[in-house]
Amino acid sequence: MVEKLNRSEVLLTKYFEENRLVEPLVKSFNRFIEKELPKIINENKEIVPTIIPQDVDEFKIRFEKIWVTKPEIIEADGSKRPVYPTEARLRKLSYAAPMYLEVSAIVNGVQRENFVTQIGNIPIMLNSKFCHLSKLNKNEKIKLGEDPDDPGGYFIINGTEKTLVIVEDLAPNRLIIEKTPTAMVYTGRLFSEKESYKIPHLFEKHKDGTIFISFTTRIKRLPIIVLIKALGLDKDSDISAAVSQVPSDELILNLYEQAEVPNQDAAIDFIAKKIGIIQAKEIRVERVNEILNKYLLPHLGTTAASKYIKAYNLCKIMKRLIDYSREDKEDDKDHYYNKRLKLPGDLLSDLFRVNMRVLVSDLLYNFQRIVKRGKTPSVRSIIREKLLTERIYSAMATGNWVGSRKGVSQRTDRVNFLATQAHLQKVSSPLSASQENFEARELHPTHMGRLCIVDTPEGQNIGLKKNLAMLCSISQDVEEGELIKVLENIGVNLVKPKTPQVMETQTETGKK
Repeated sequence: MVEKLNRSEVLLTKYFEENRLVEPLVKSFNRFIEKELPKIINENKEIVPTIIPQDVDEFKIRFEKIWVTKPEIIEADGSKRPVYPTEARLRKLSYAAPMYLEVSAIVNGVQRENFVTQIGNIPIMLNSKFCHLSKLNKNEKIKLGEDPDDPGGYFIINGTEKTLVIVEDLAPNRLIIEKTPTAMVYTGRLFSEKESYKIPHLFEKHKDGTIFISFTTRIKRLPIIVLIKALGLDKDSDISAAVSQVPSDELILNLYEQAEVPNQDAAIDFIAKKIGIIQAKEIRVERVNEILNKYLLPHLGTTAASKYIKAYNLCKIMKRLIDYSREDKEDDKDHYYNKRLKLPGDLLSDLFRVNMRVLVSDLLYNFQRIVKRGKTPSVRSIIREKLLTERIYSAMATGNWVGSRKGVSQRTDRVNFLATQAHLQKVSSPLSASQENFEARELHPTHMGRLCIVDTPEGQNIGLKKNLAMLCSISQDVEEGELIKVLENIGVNLVKPKTPQVMETQTETGKK
């Protein structure tokens, strides 16, 4: 028994020598700076003002690349120098680093202006790759007045230590099917998330077997067969084969109900009438296609080439709804397979994405305001670096986050060392503490090894505020391309996207 205990002690000691409790938080922040920031800039890569100077045919503002340096401070005399956490705490400063962006102005296809400008300051997580302390040994940290055993994983805003609490949420891009006993309806909910898009989709299978889909604020209870046909998969035999090798009664019923919509053109007209688009045919087709490309399952693609993949996925969703209703079962929302944890890097990505759009809107407003006066402004002079900085600092100081979330940023608990460690491991559910939500509060078998099964507050927050298990690790950096290669290697046949020309040819063949 003693020997076993000694072995476990050695293993635990070795584990914590190589891994910090806050390792997932630090990795998440590093990933935000290195990968997410360039991705967000790429989303706003080209800005085209609607009002341009009279002697110019085309004007574009292009964002090239972004990078972050180490935390620094600008003194009253204008000099710059590095700032360390201890000084930031004592002088009520923010431990933040400048963000630099390369910007170009393209006039009539020719680059006229190219410069590097600071677009703001970003708070730096202590002991991350961009922190001054990350490569220092214990003695060097002691000389700087730092605790050599401090794990980091938090921020310093206006001299106050702030922790971004991990948020637990339902997994995006995953269909969750539930049963509604009162109306005898099976509903499937899916939050399609890609970059700045986060579109809720609702699938309903009624008692009579008909299946409808709702997404965006305009498309409500649209027959799913009509939508599949509008995407180009308009032959009943192709739809039937994509849903299942053995056609079910519910599938035949849905196909029969929409028999008056024989092809893609008729399906697009059906959708246009349902959402009130009554312009000429070309405009109707263009606007419906824009909705289908951008707002229908955007995680599968936002171009016309992704329509076939979307149609195929809708067929598989139909199959799941039919199978679940026959087997009288539903998905377990509280299973951790259906949950995702938003780490500090993910939360900062959401915050930066929203505020980057604010910065772009402000840039466009200032540019067009000066153009109206008959002048051609310099792009460098109209970028306000304080705008982005103030909005980020405000969110982190108050805890009021994008998406109407509150309490995301909290003052770090410094009662003792263990309290600090526990606070950095805290997991918060977005559900309201004033509502019952009994099932969400209960201990679930899948929490074992992932979450602490004991540590939760009493009262209204019981079961909604949790803590990560000490040896819990969180998977990150899972790239889509790598996952697809793994699936192909084990024999999965992937649906290949088809170009609009191929889709049109198939539709014409079906008509003949």
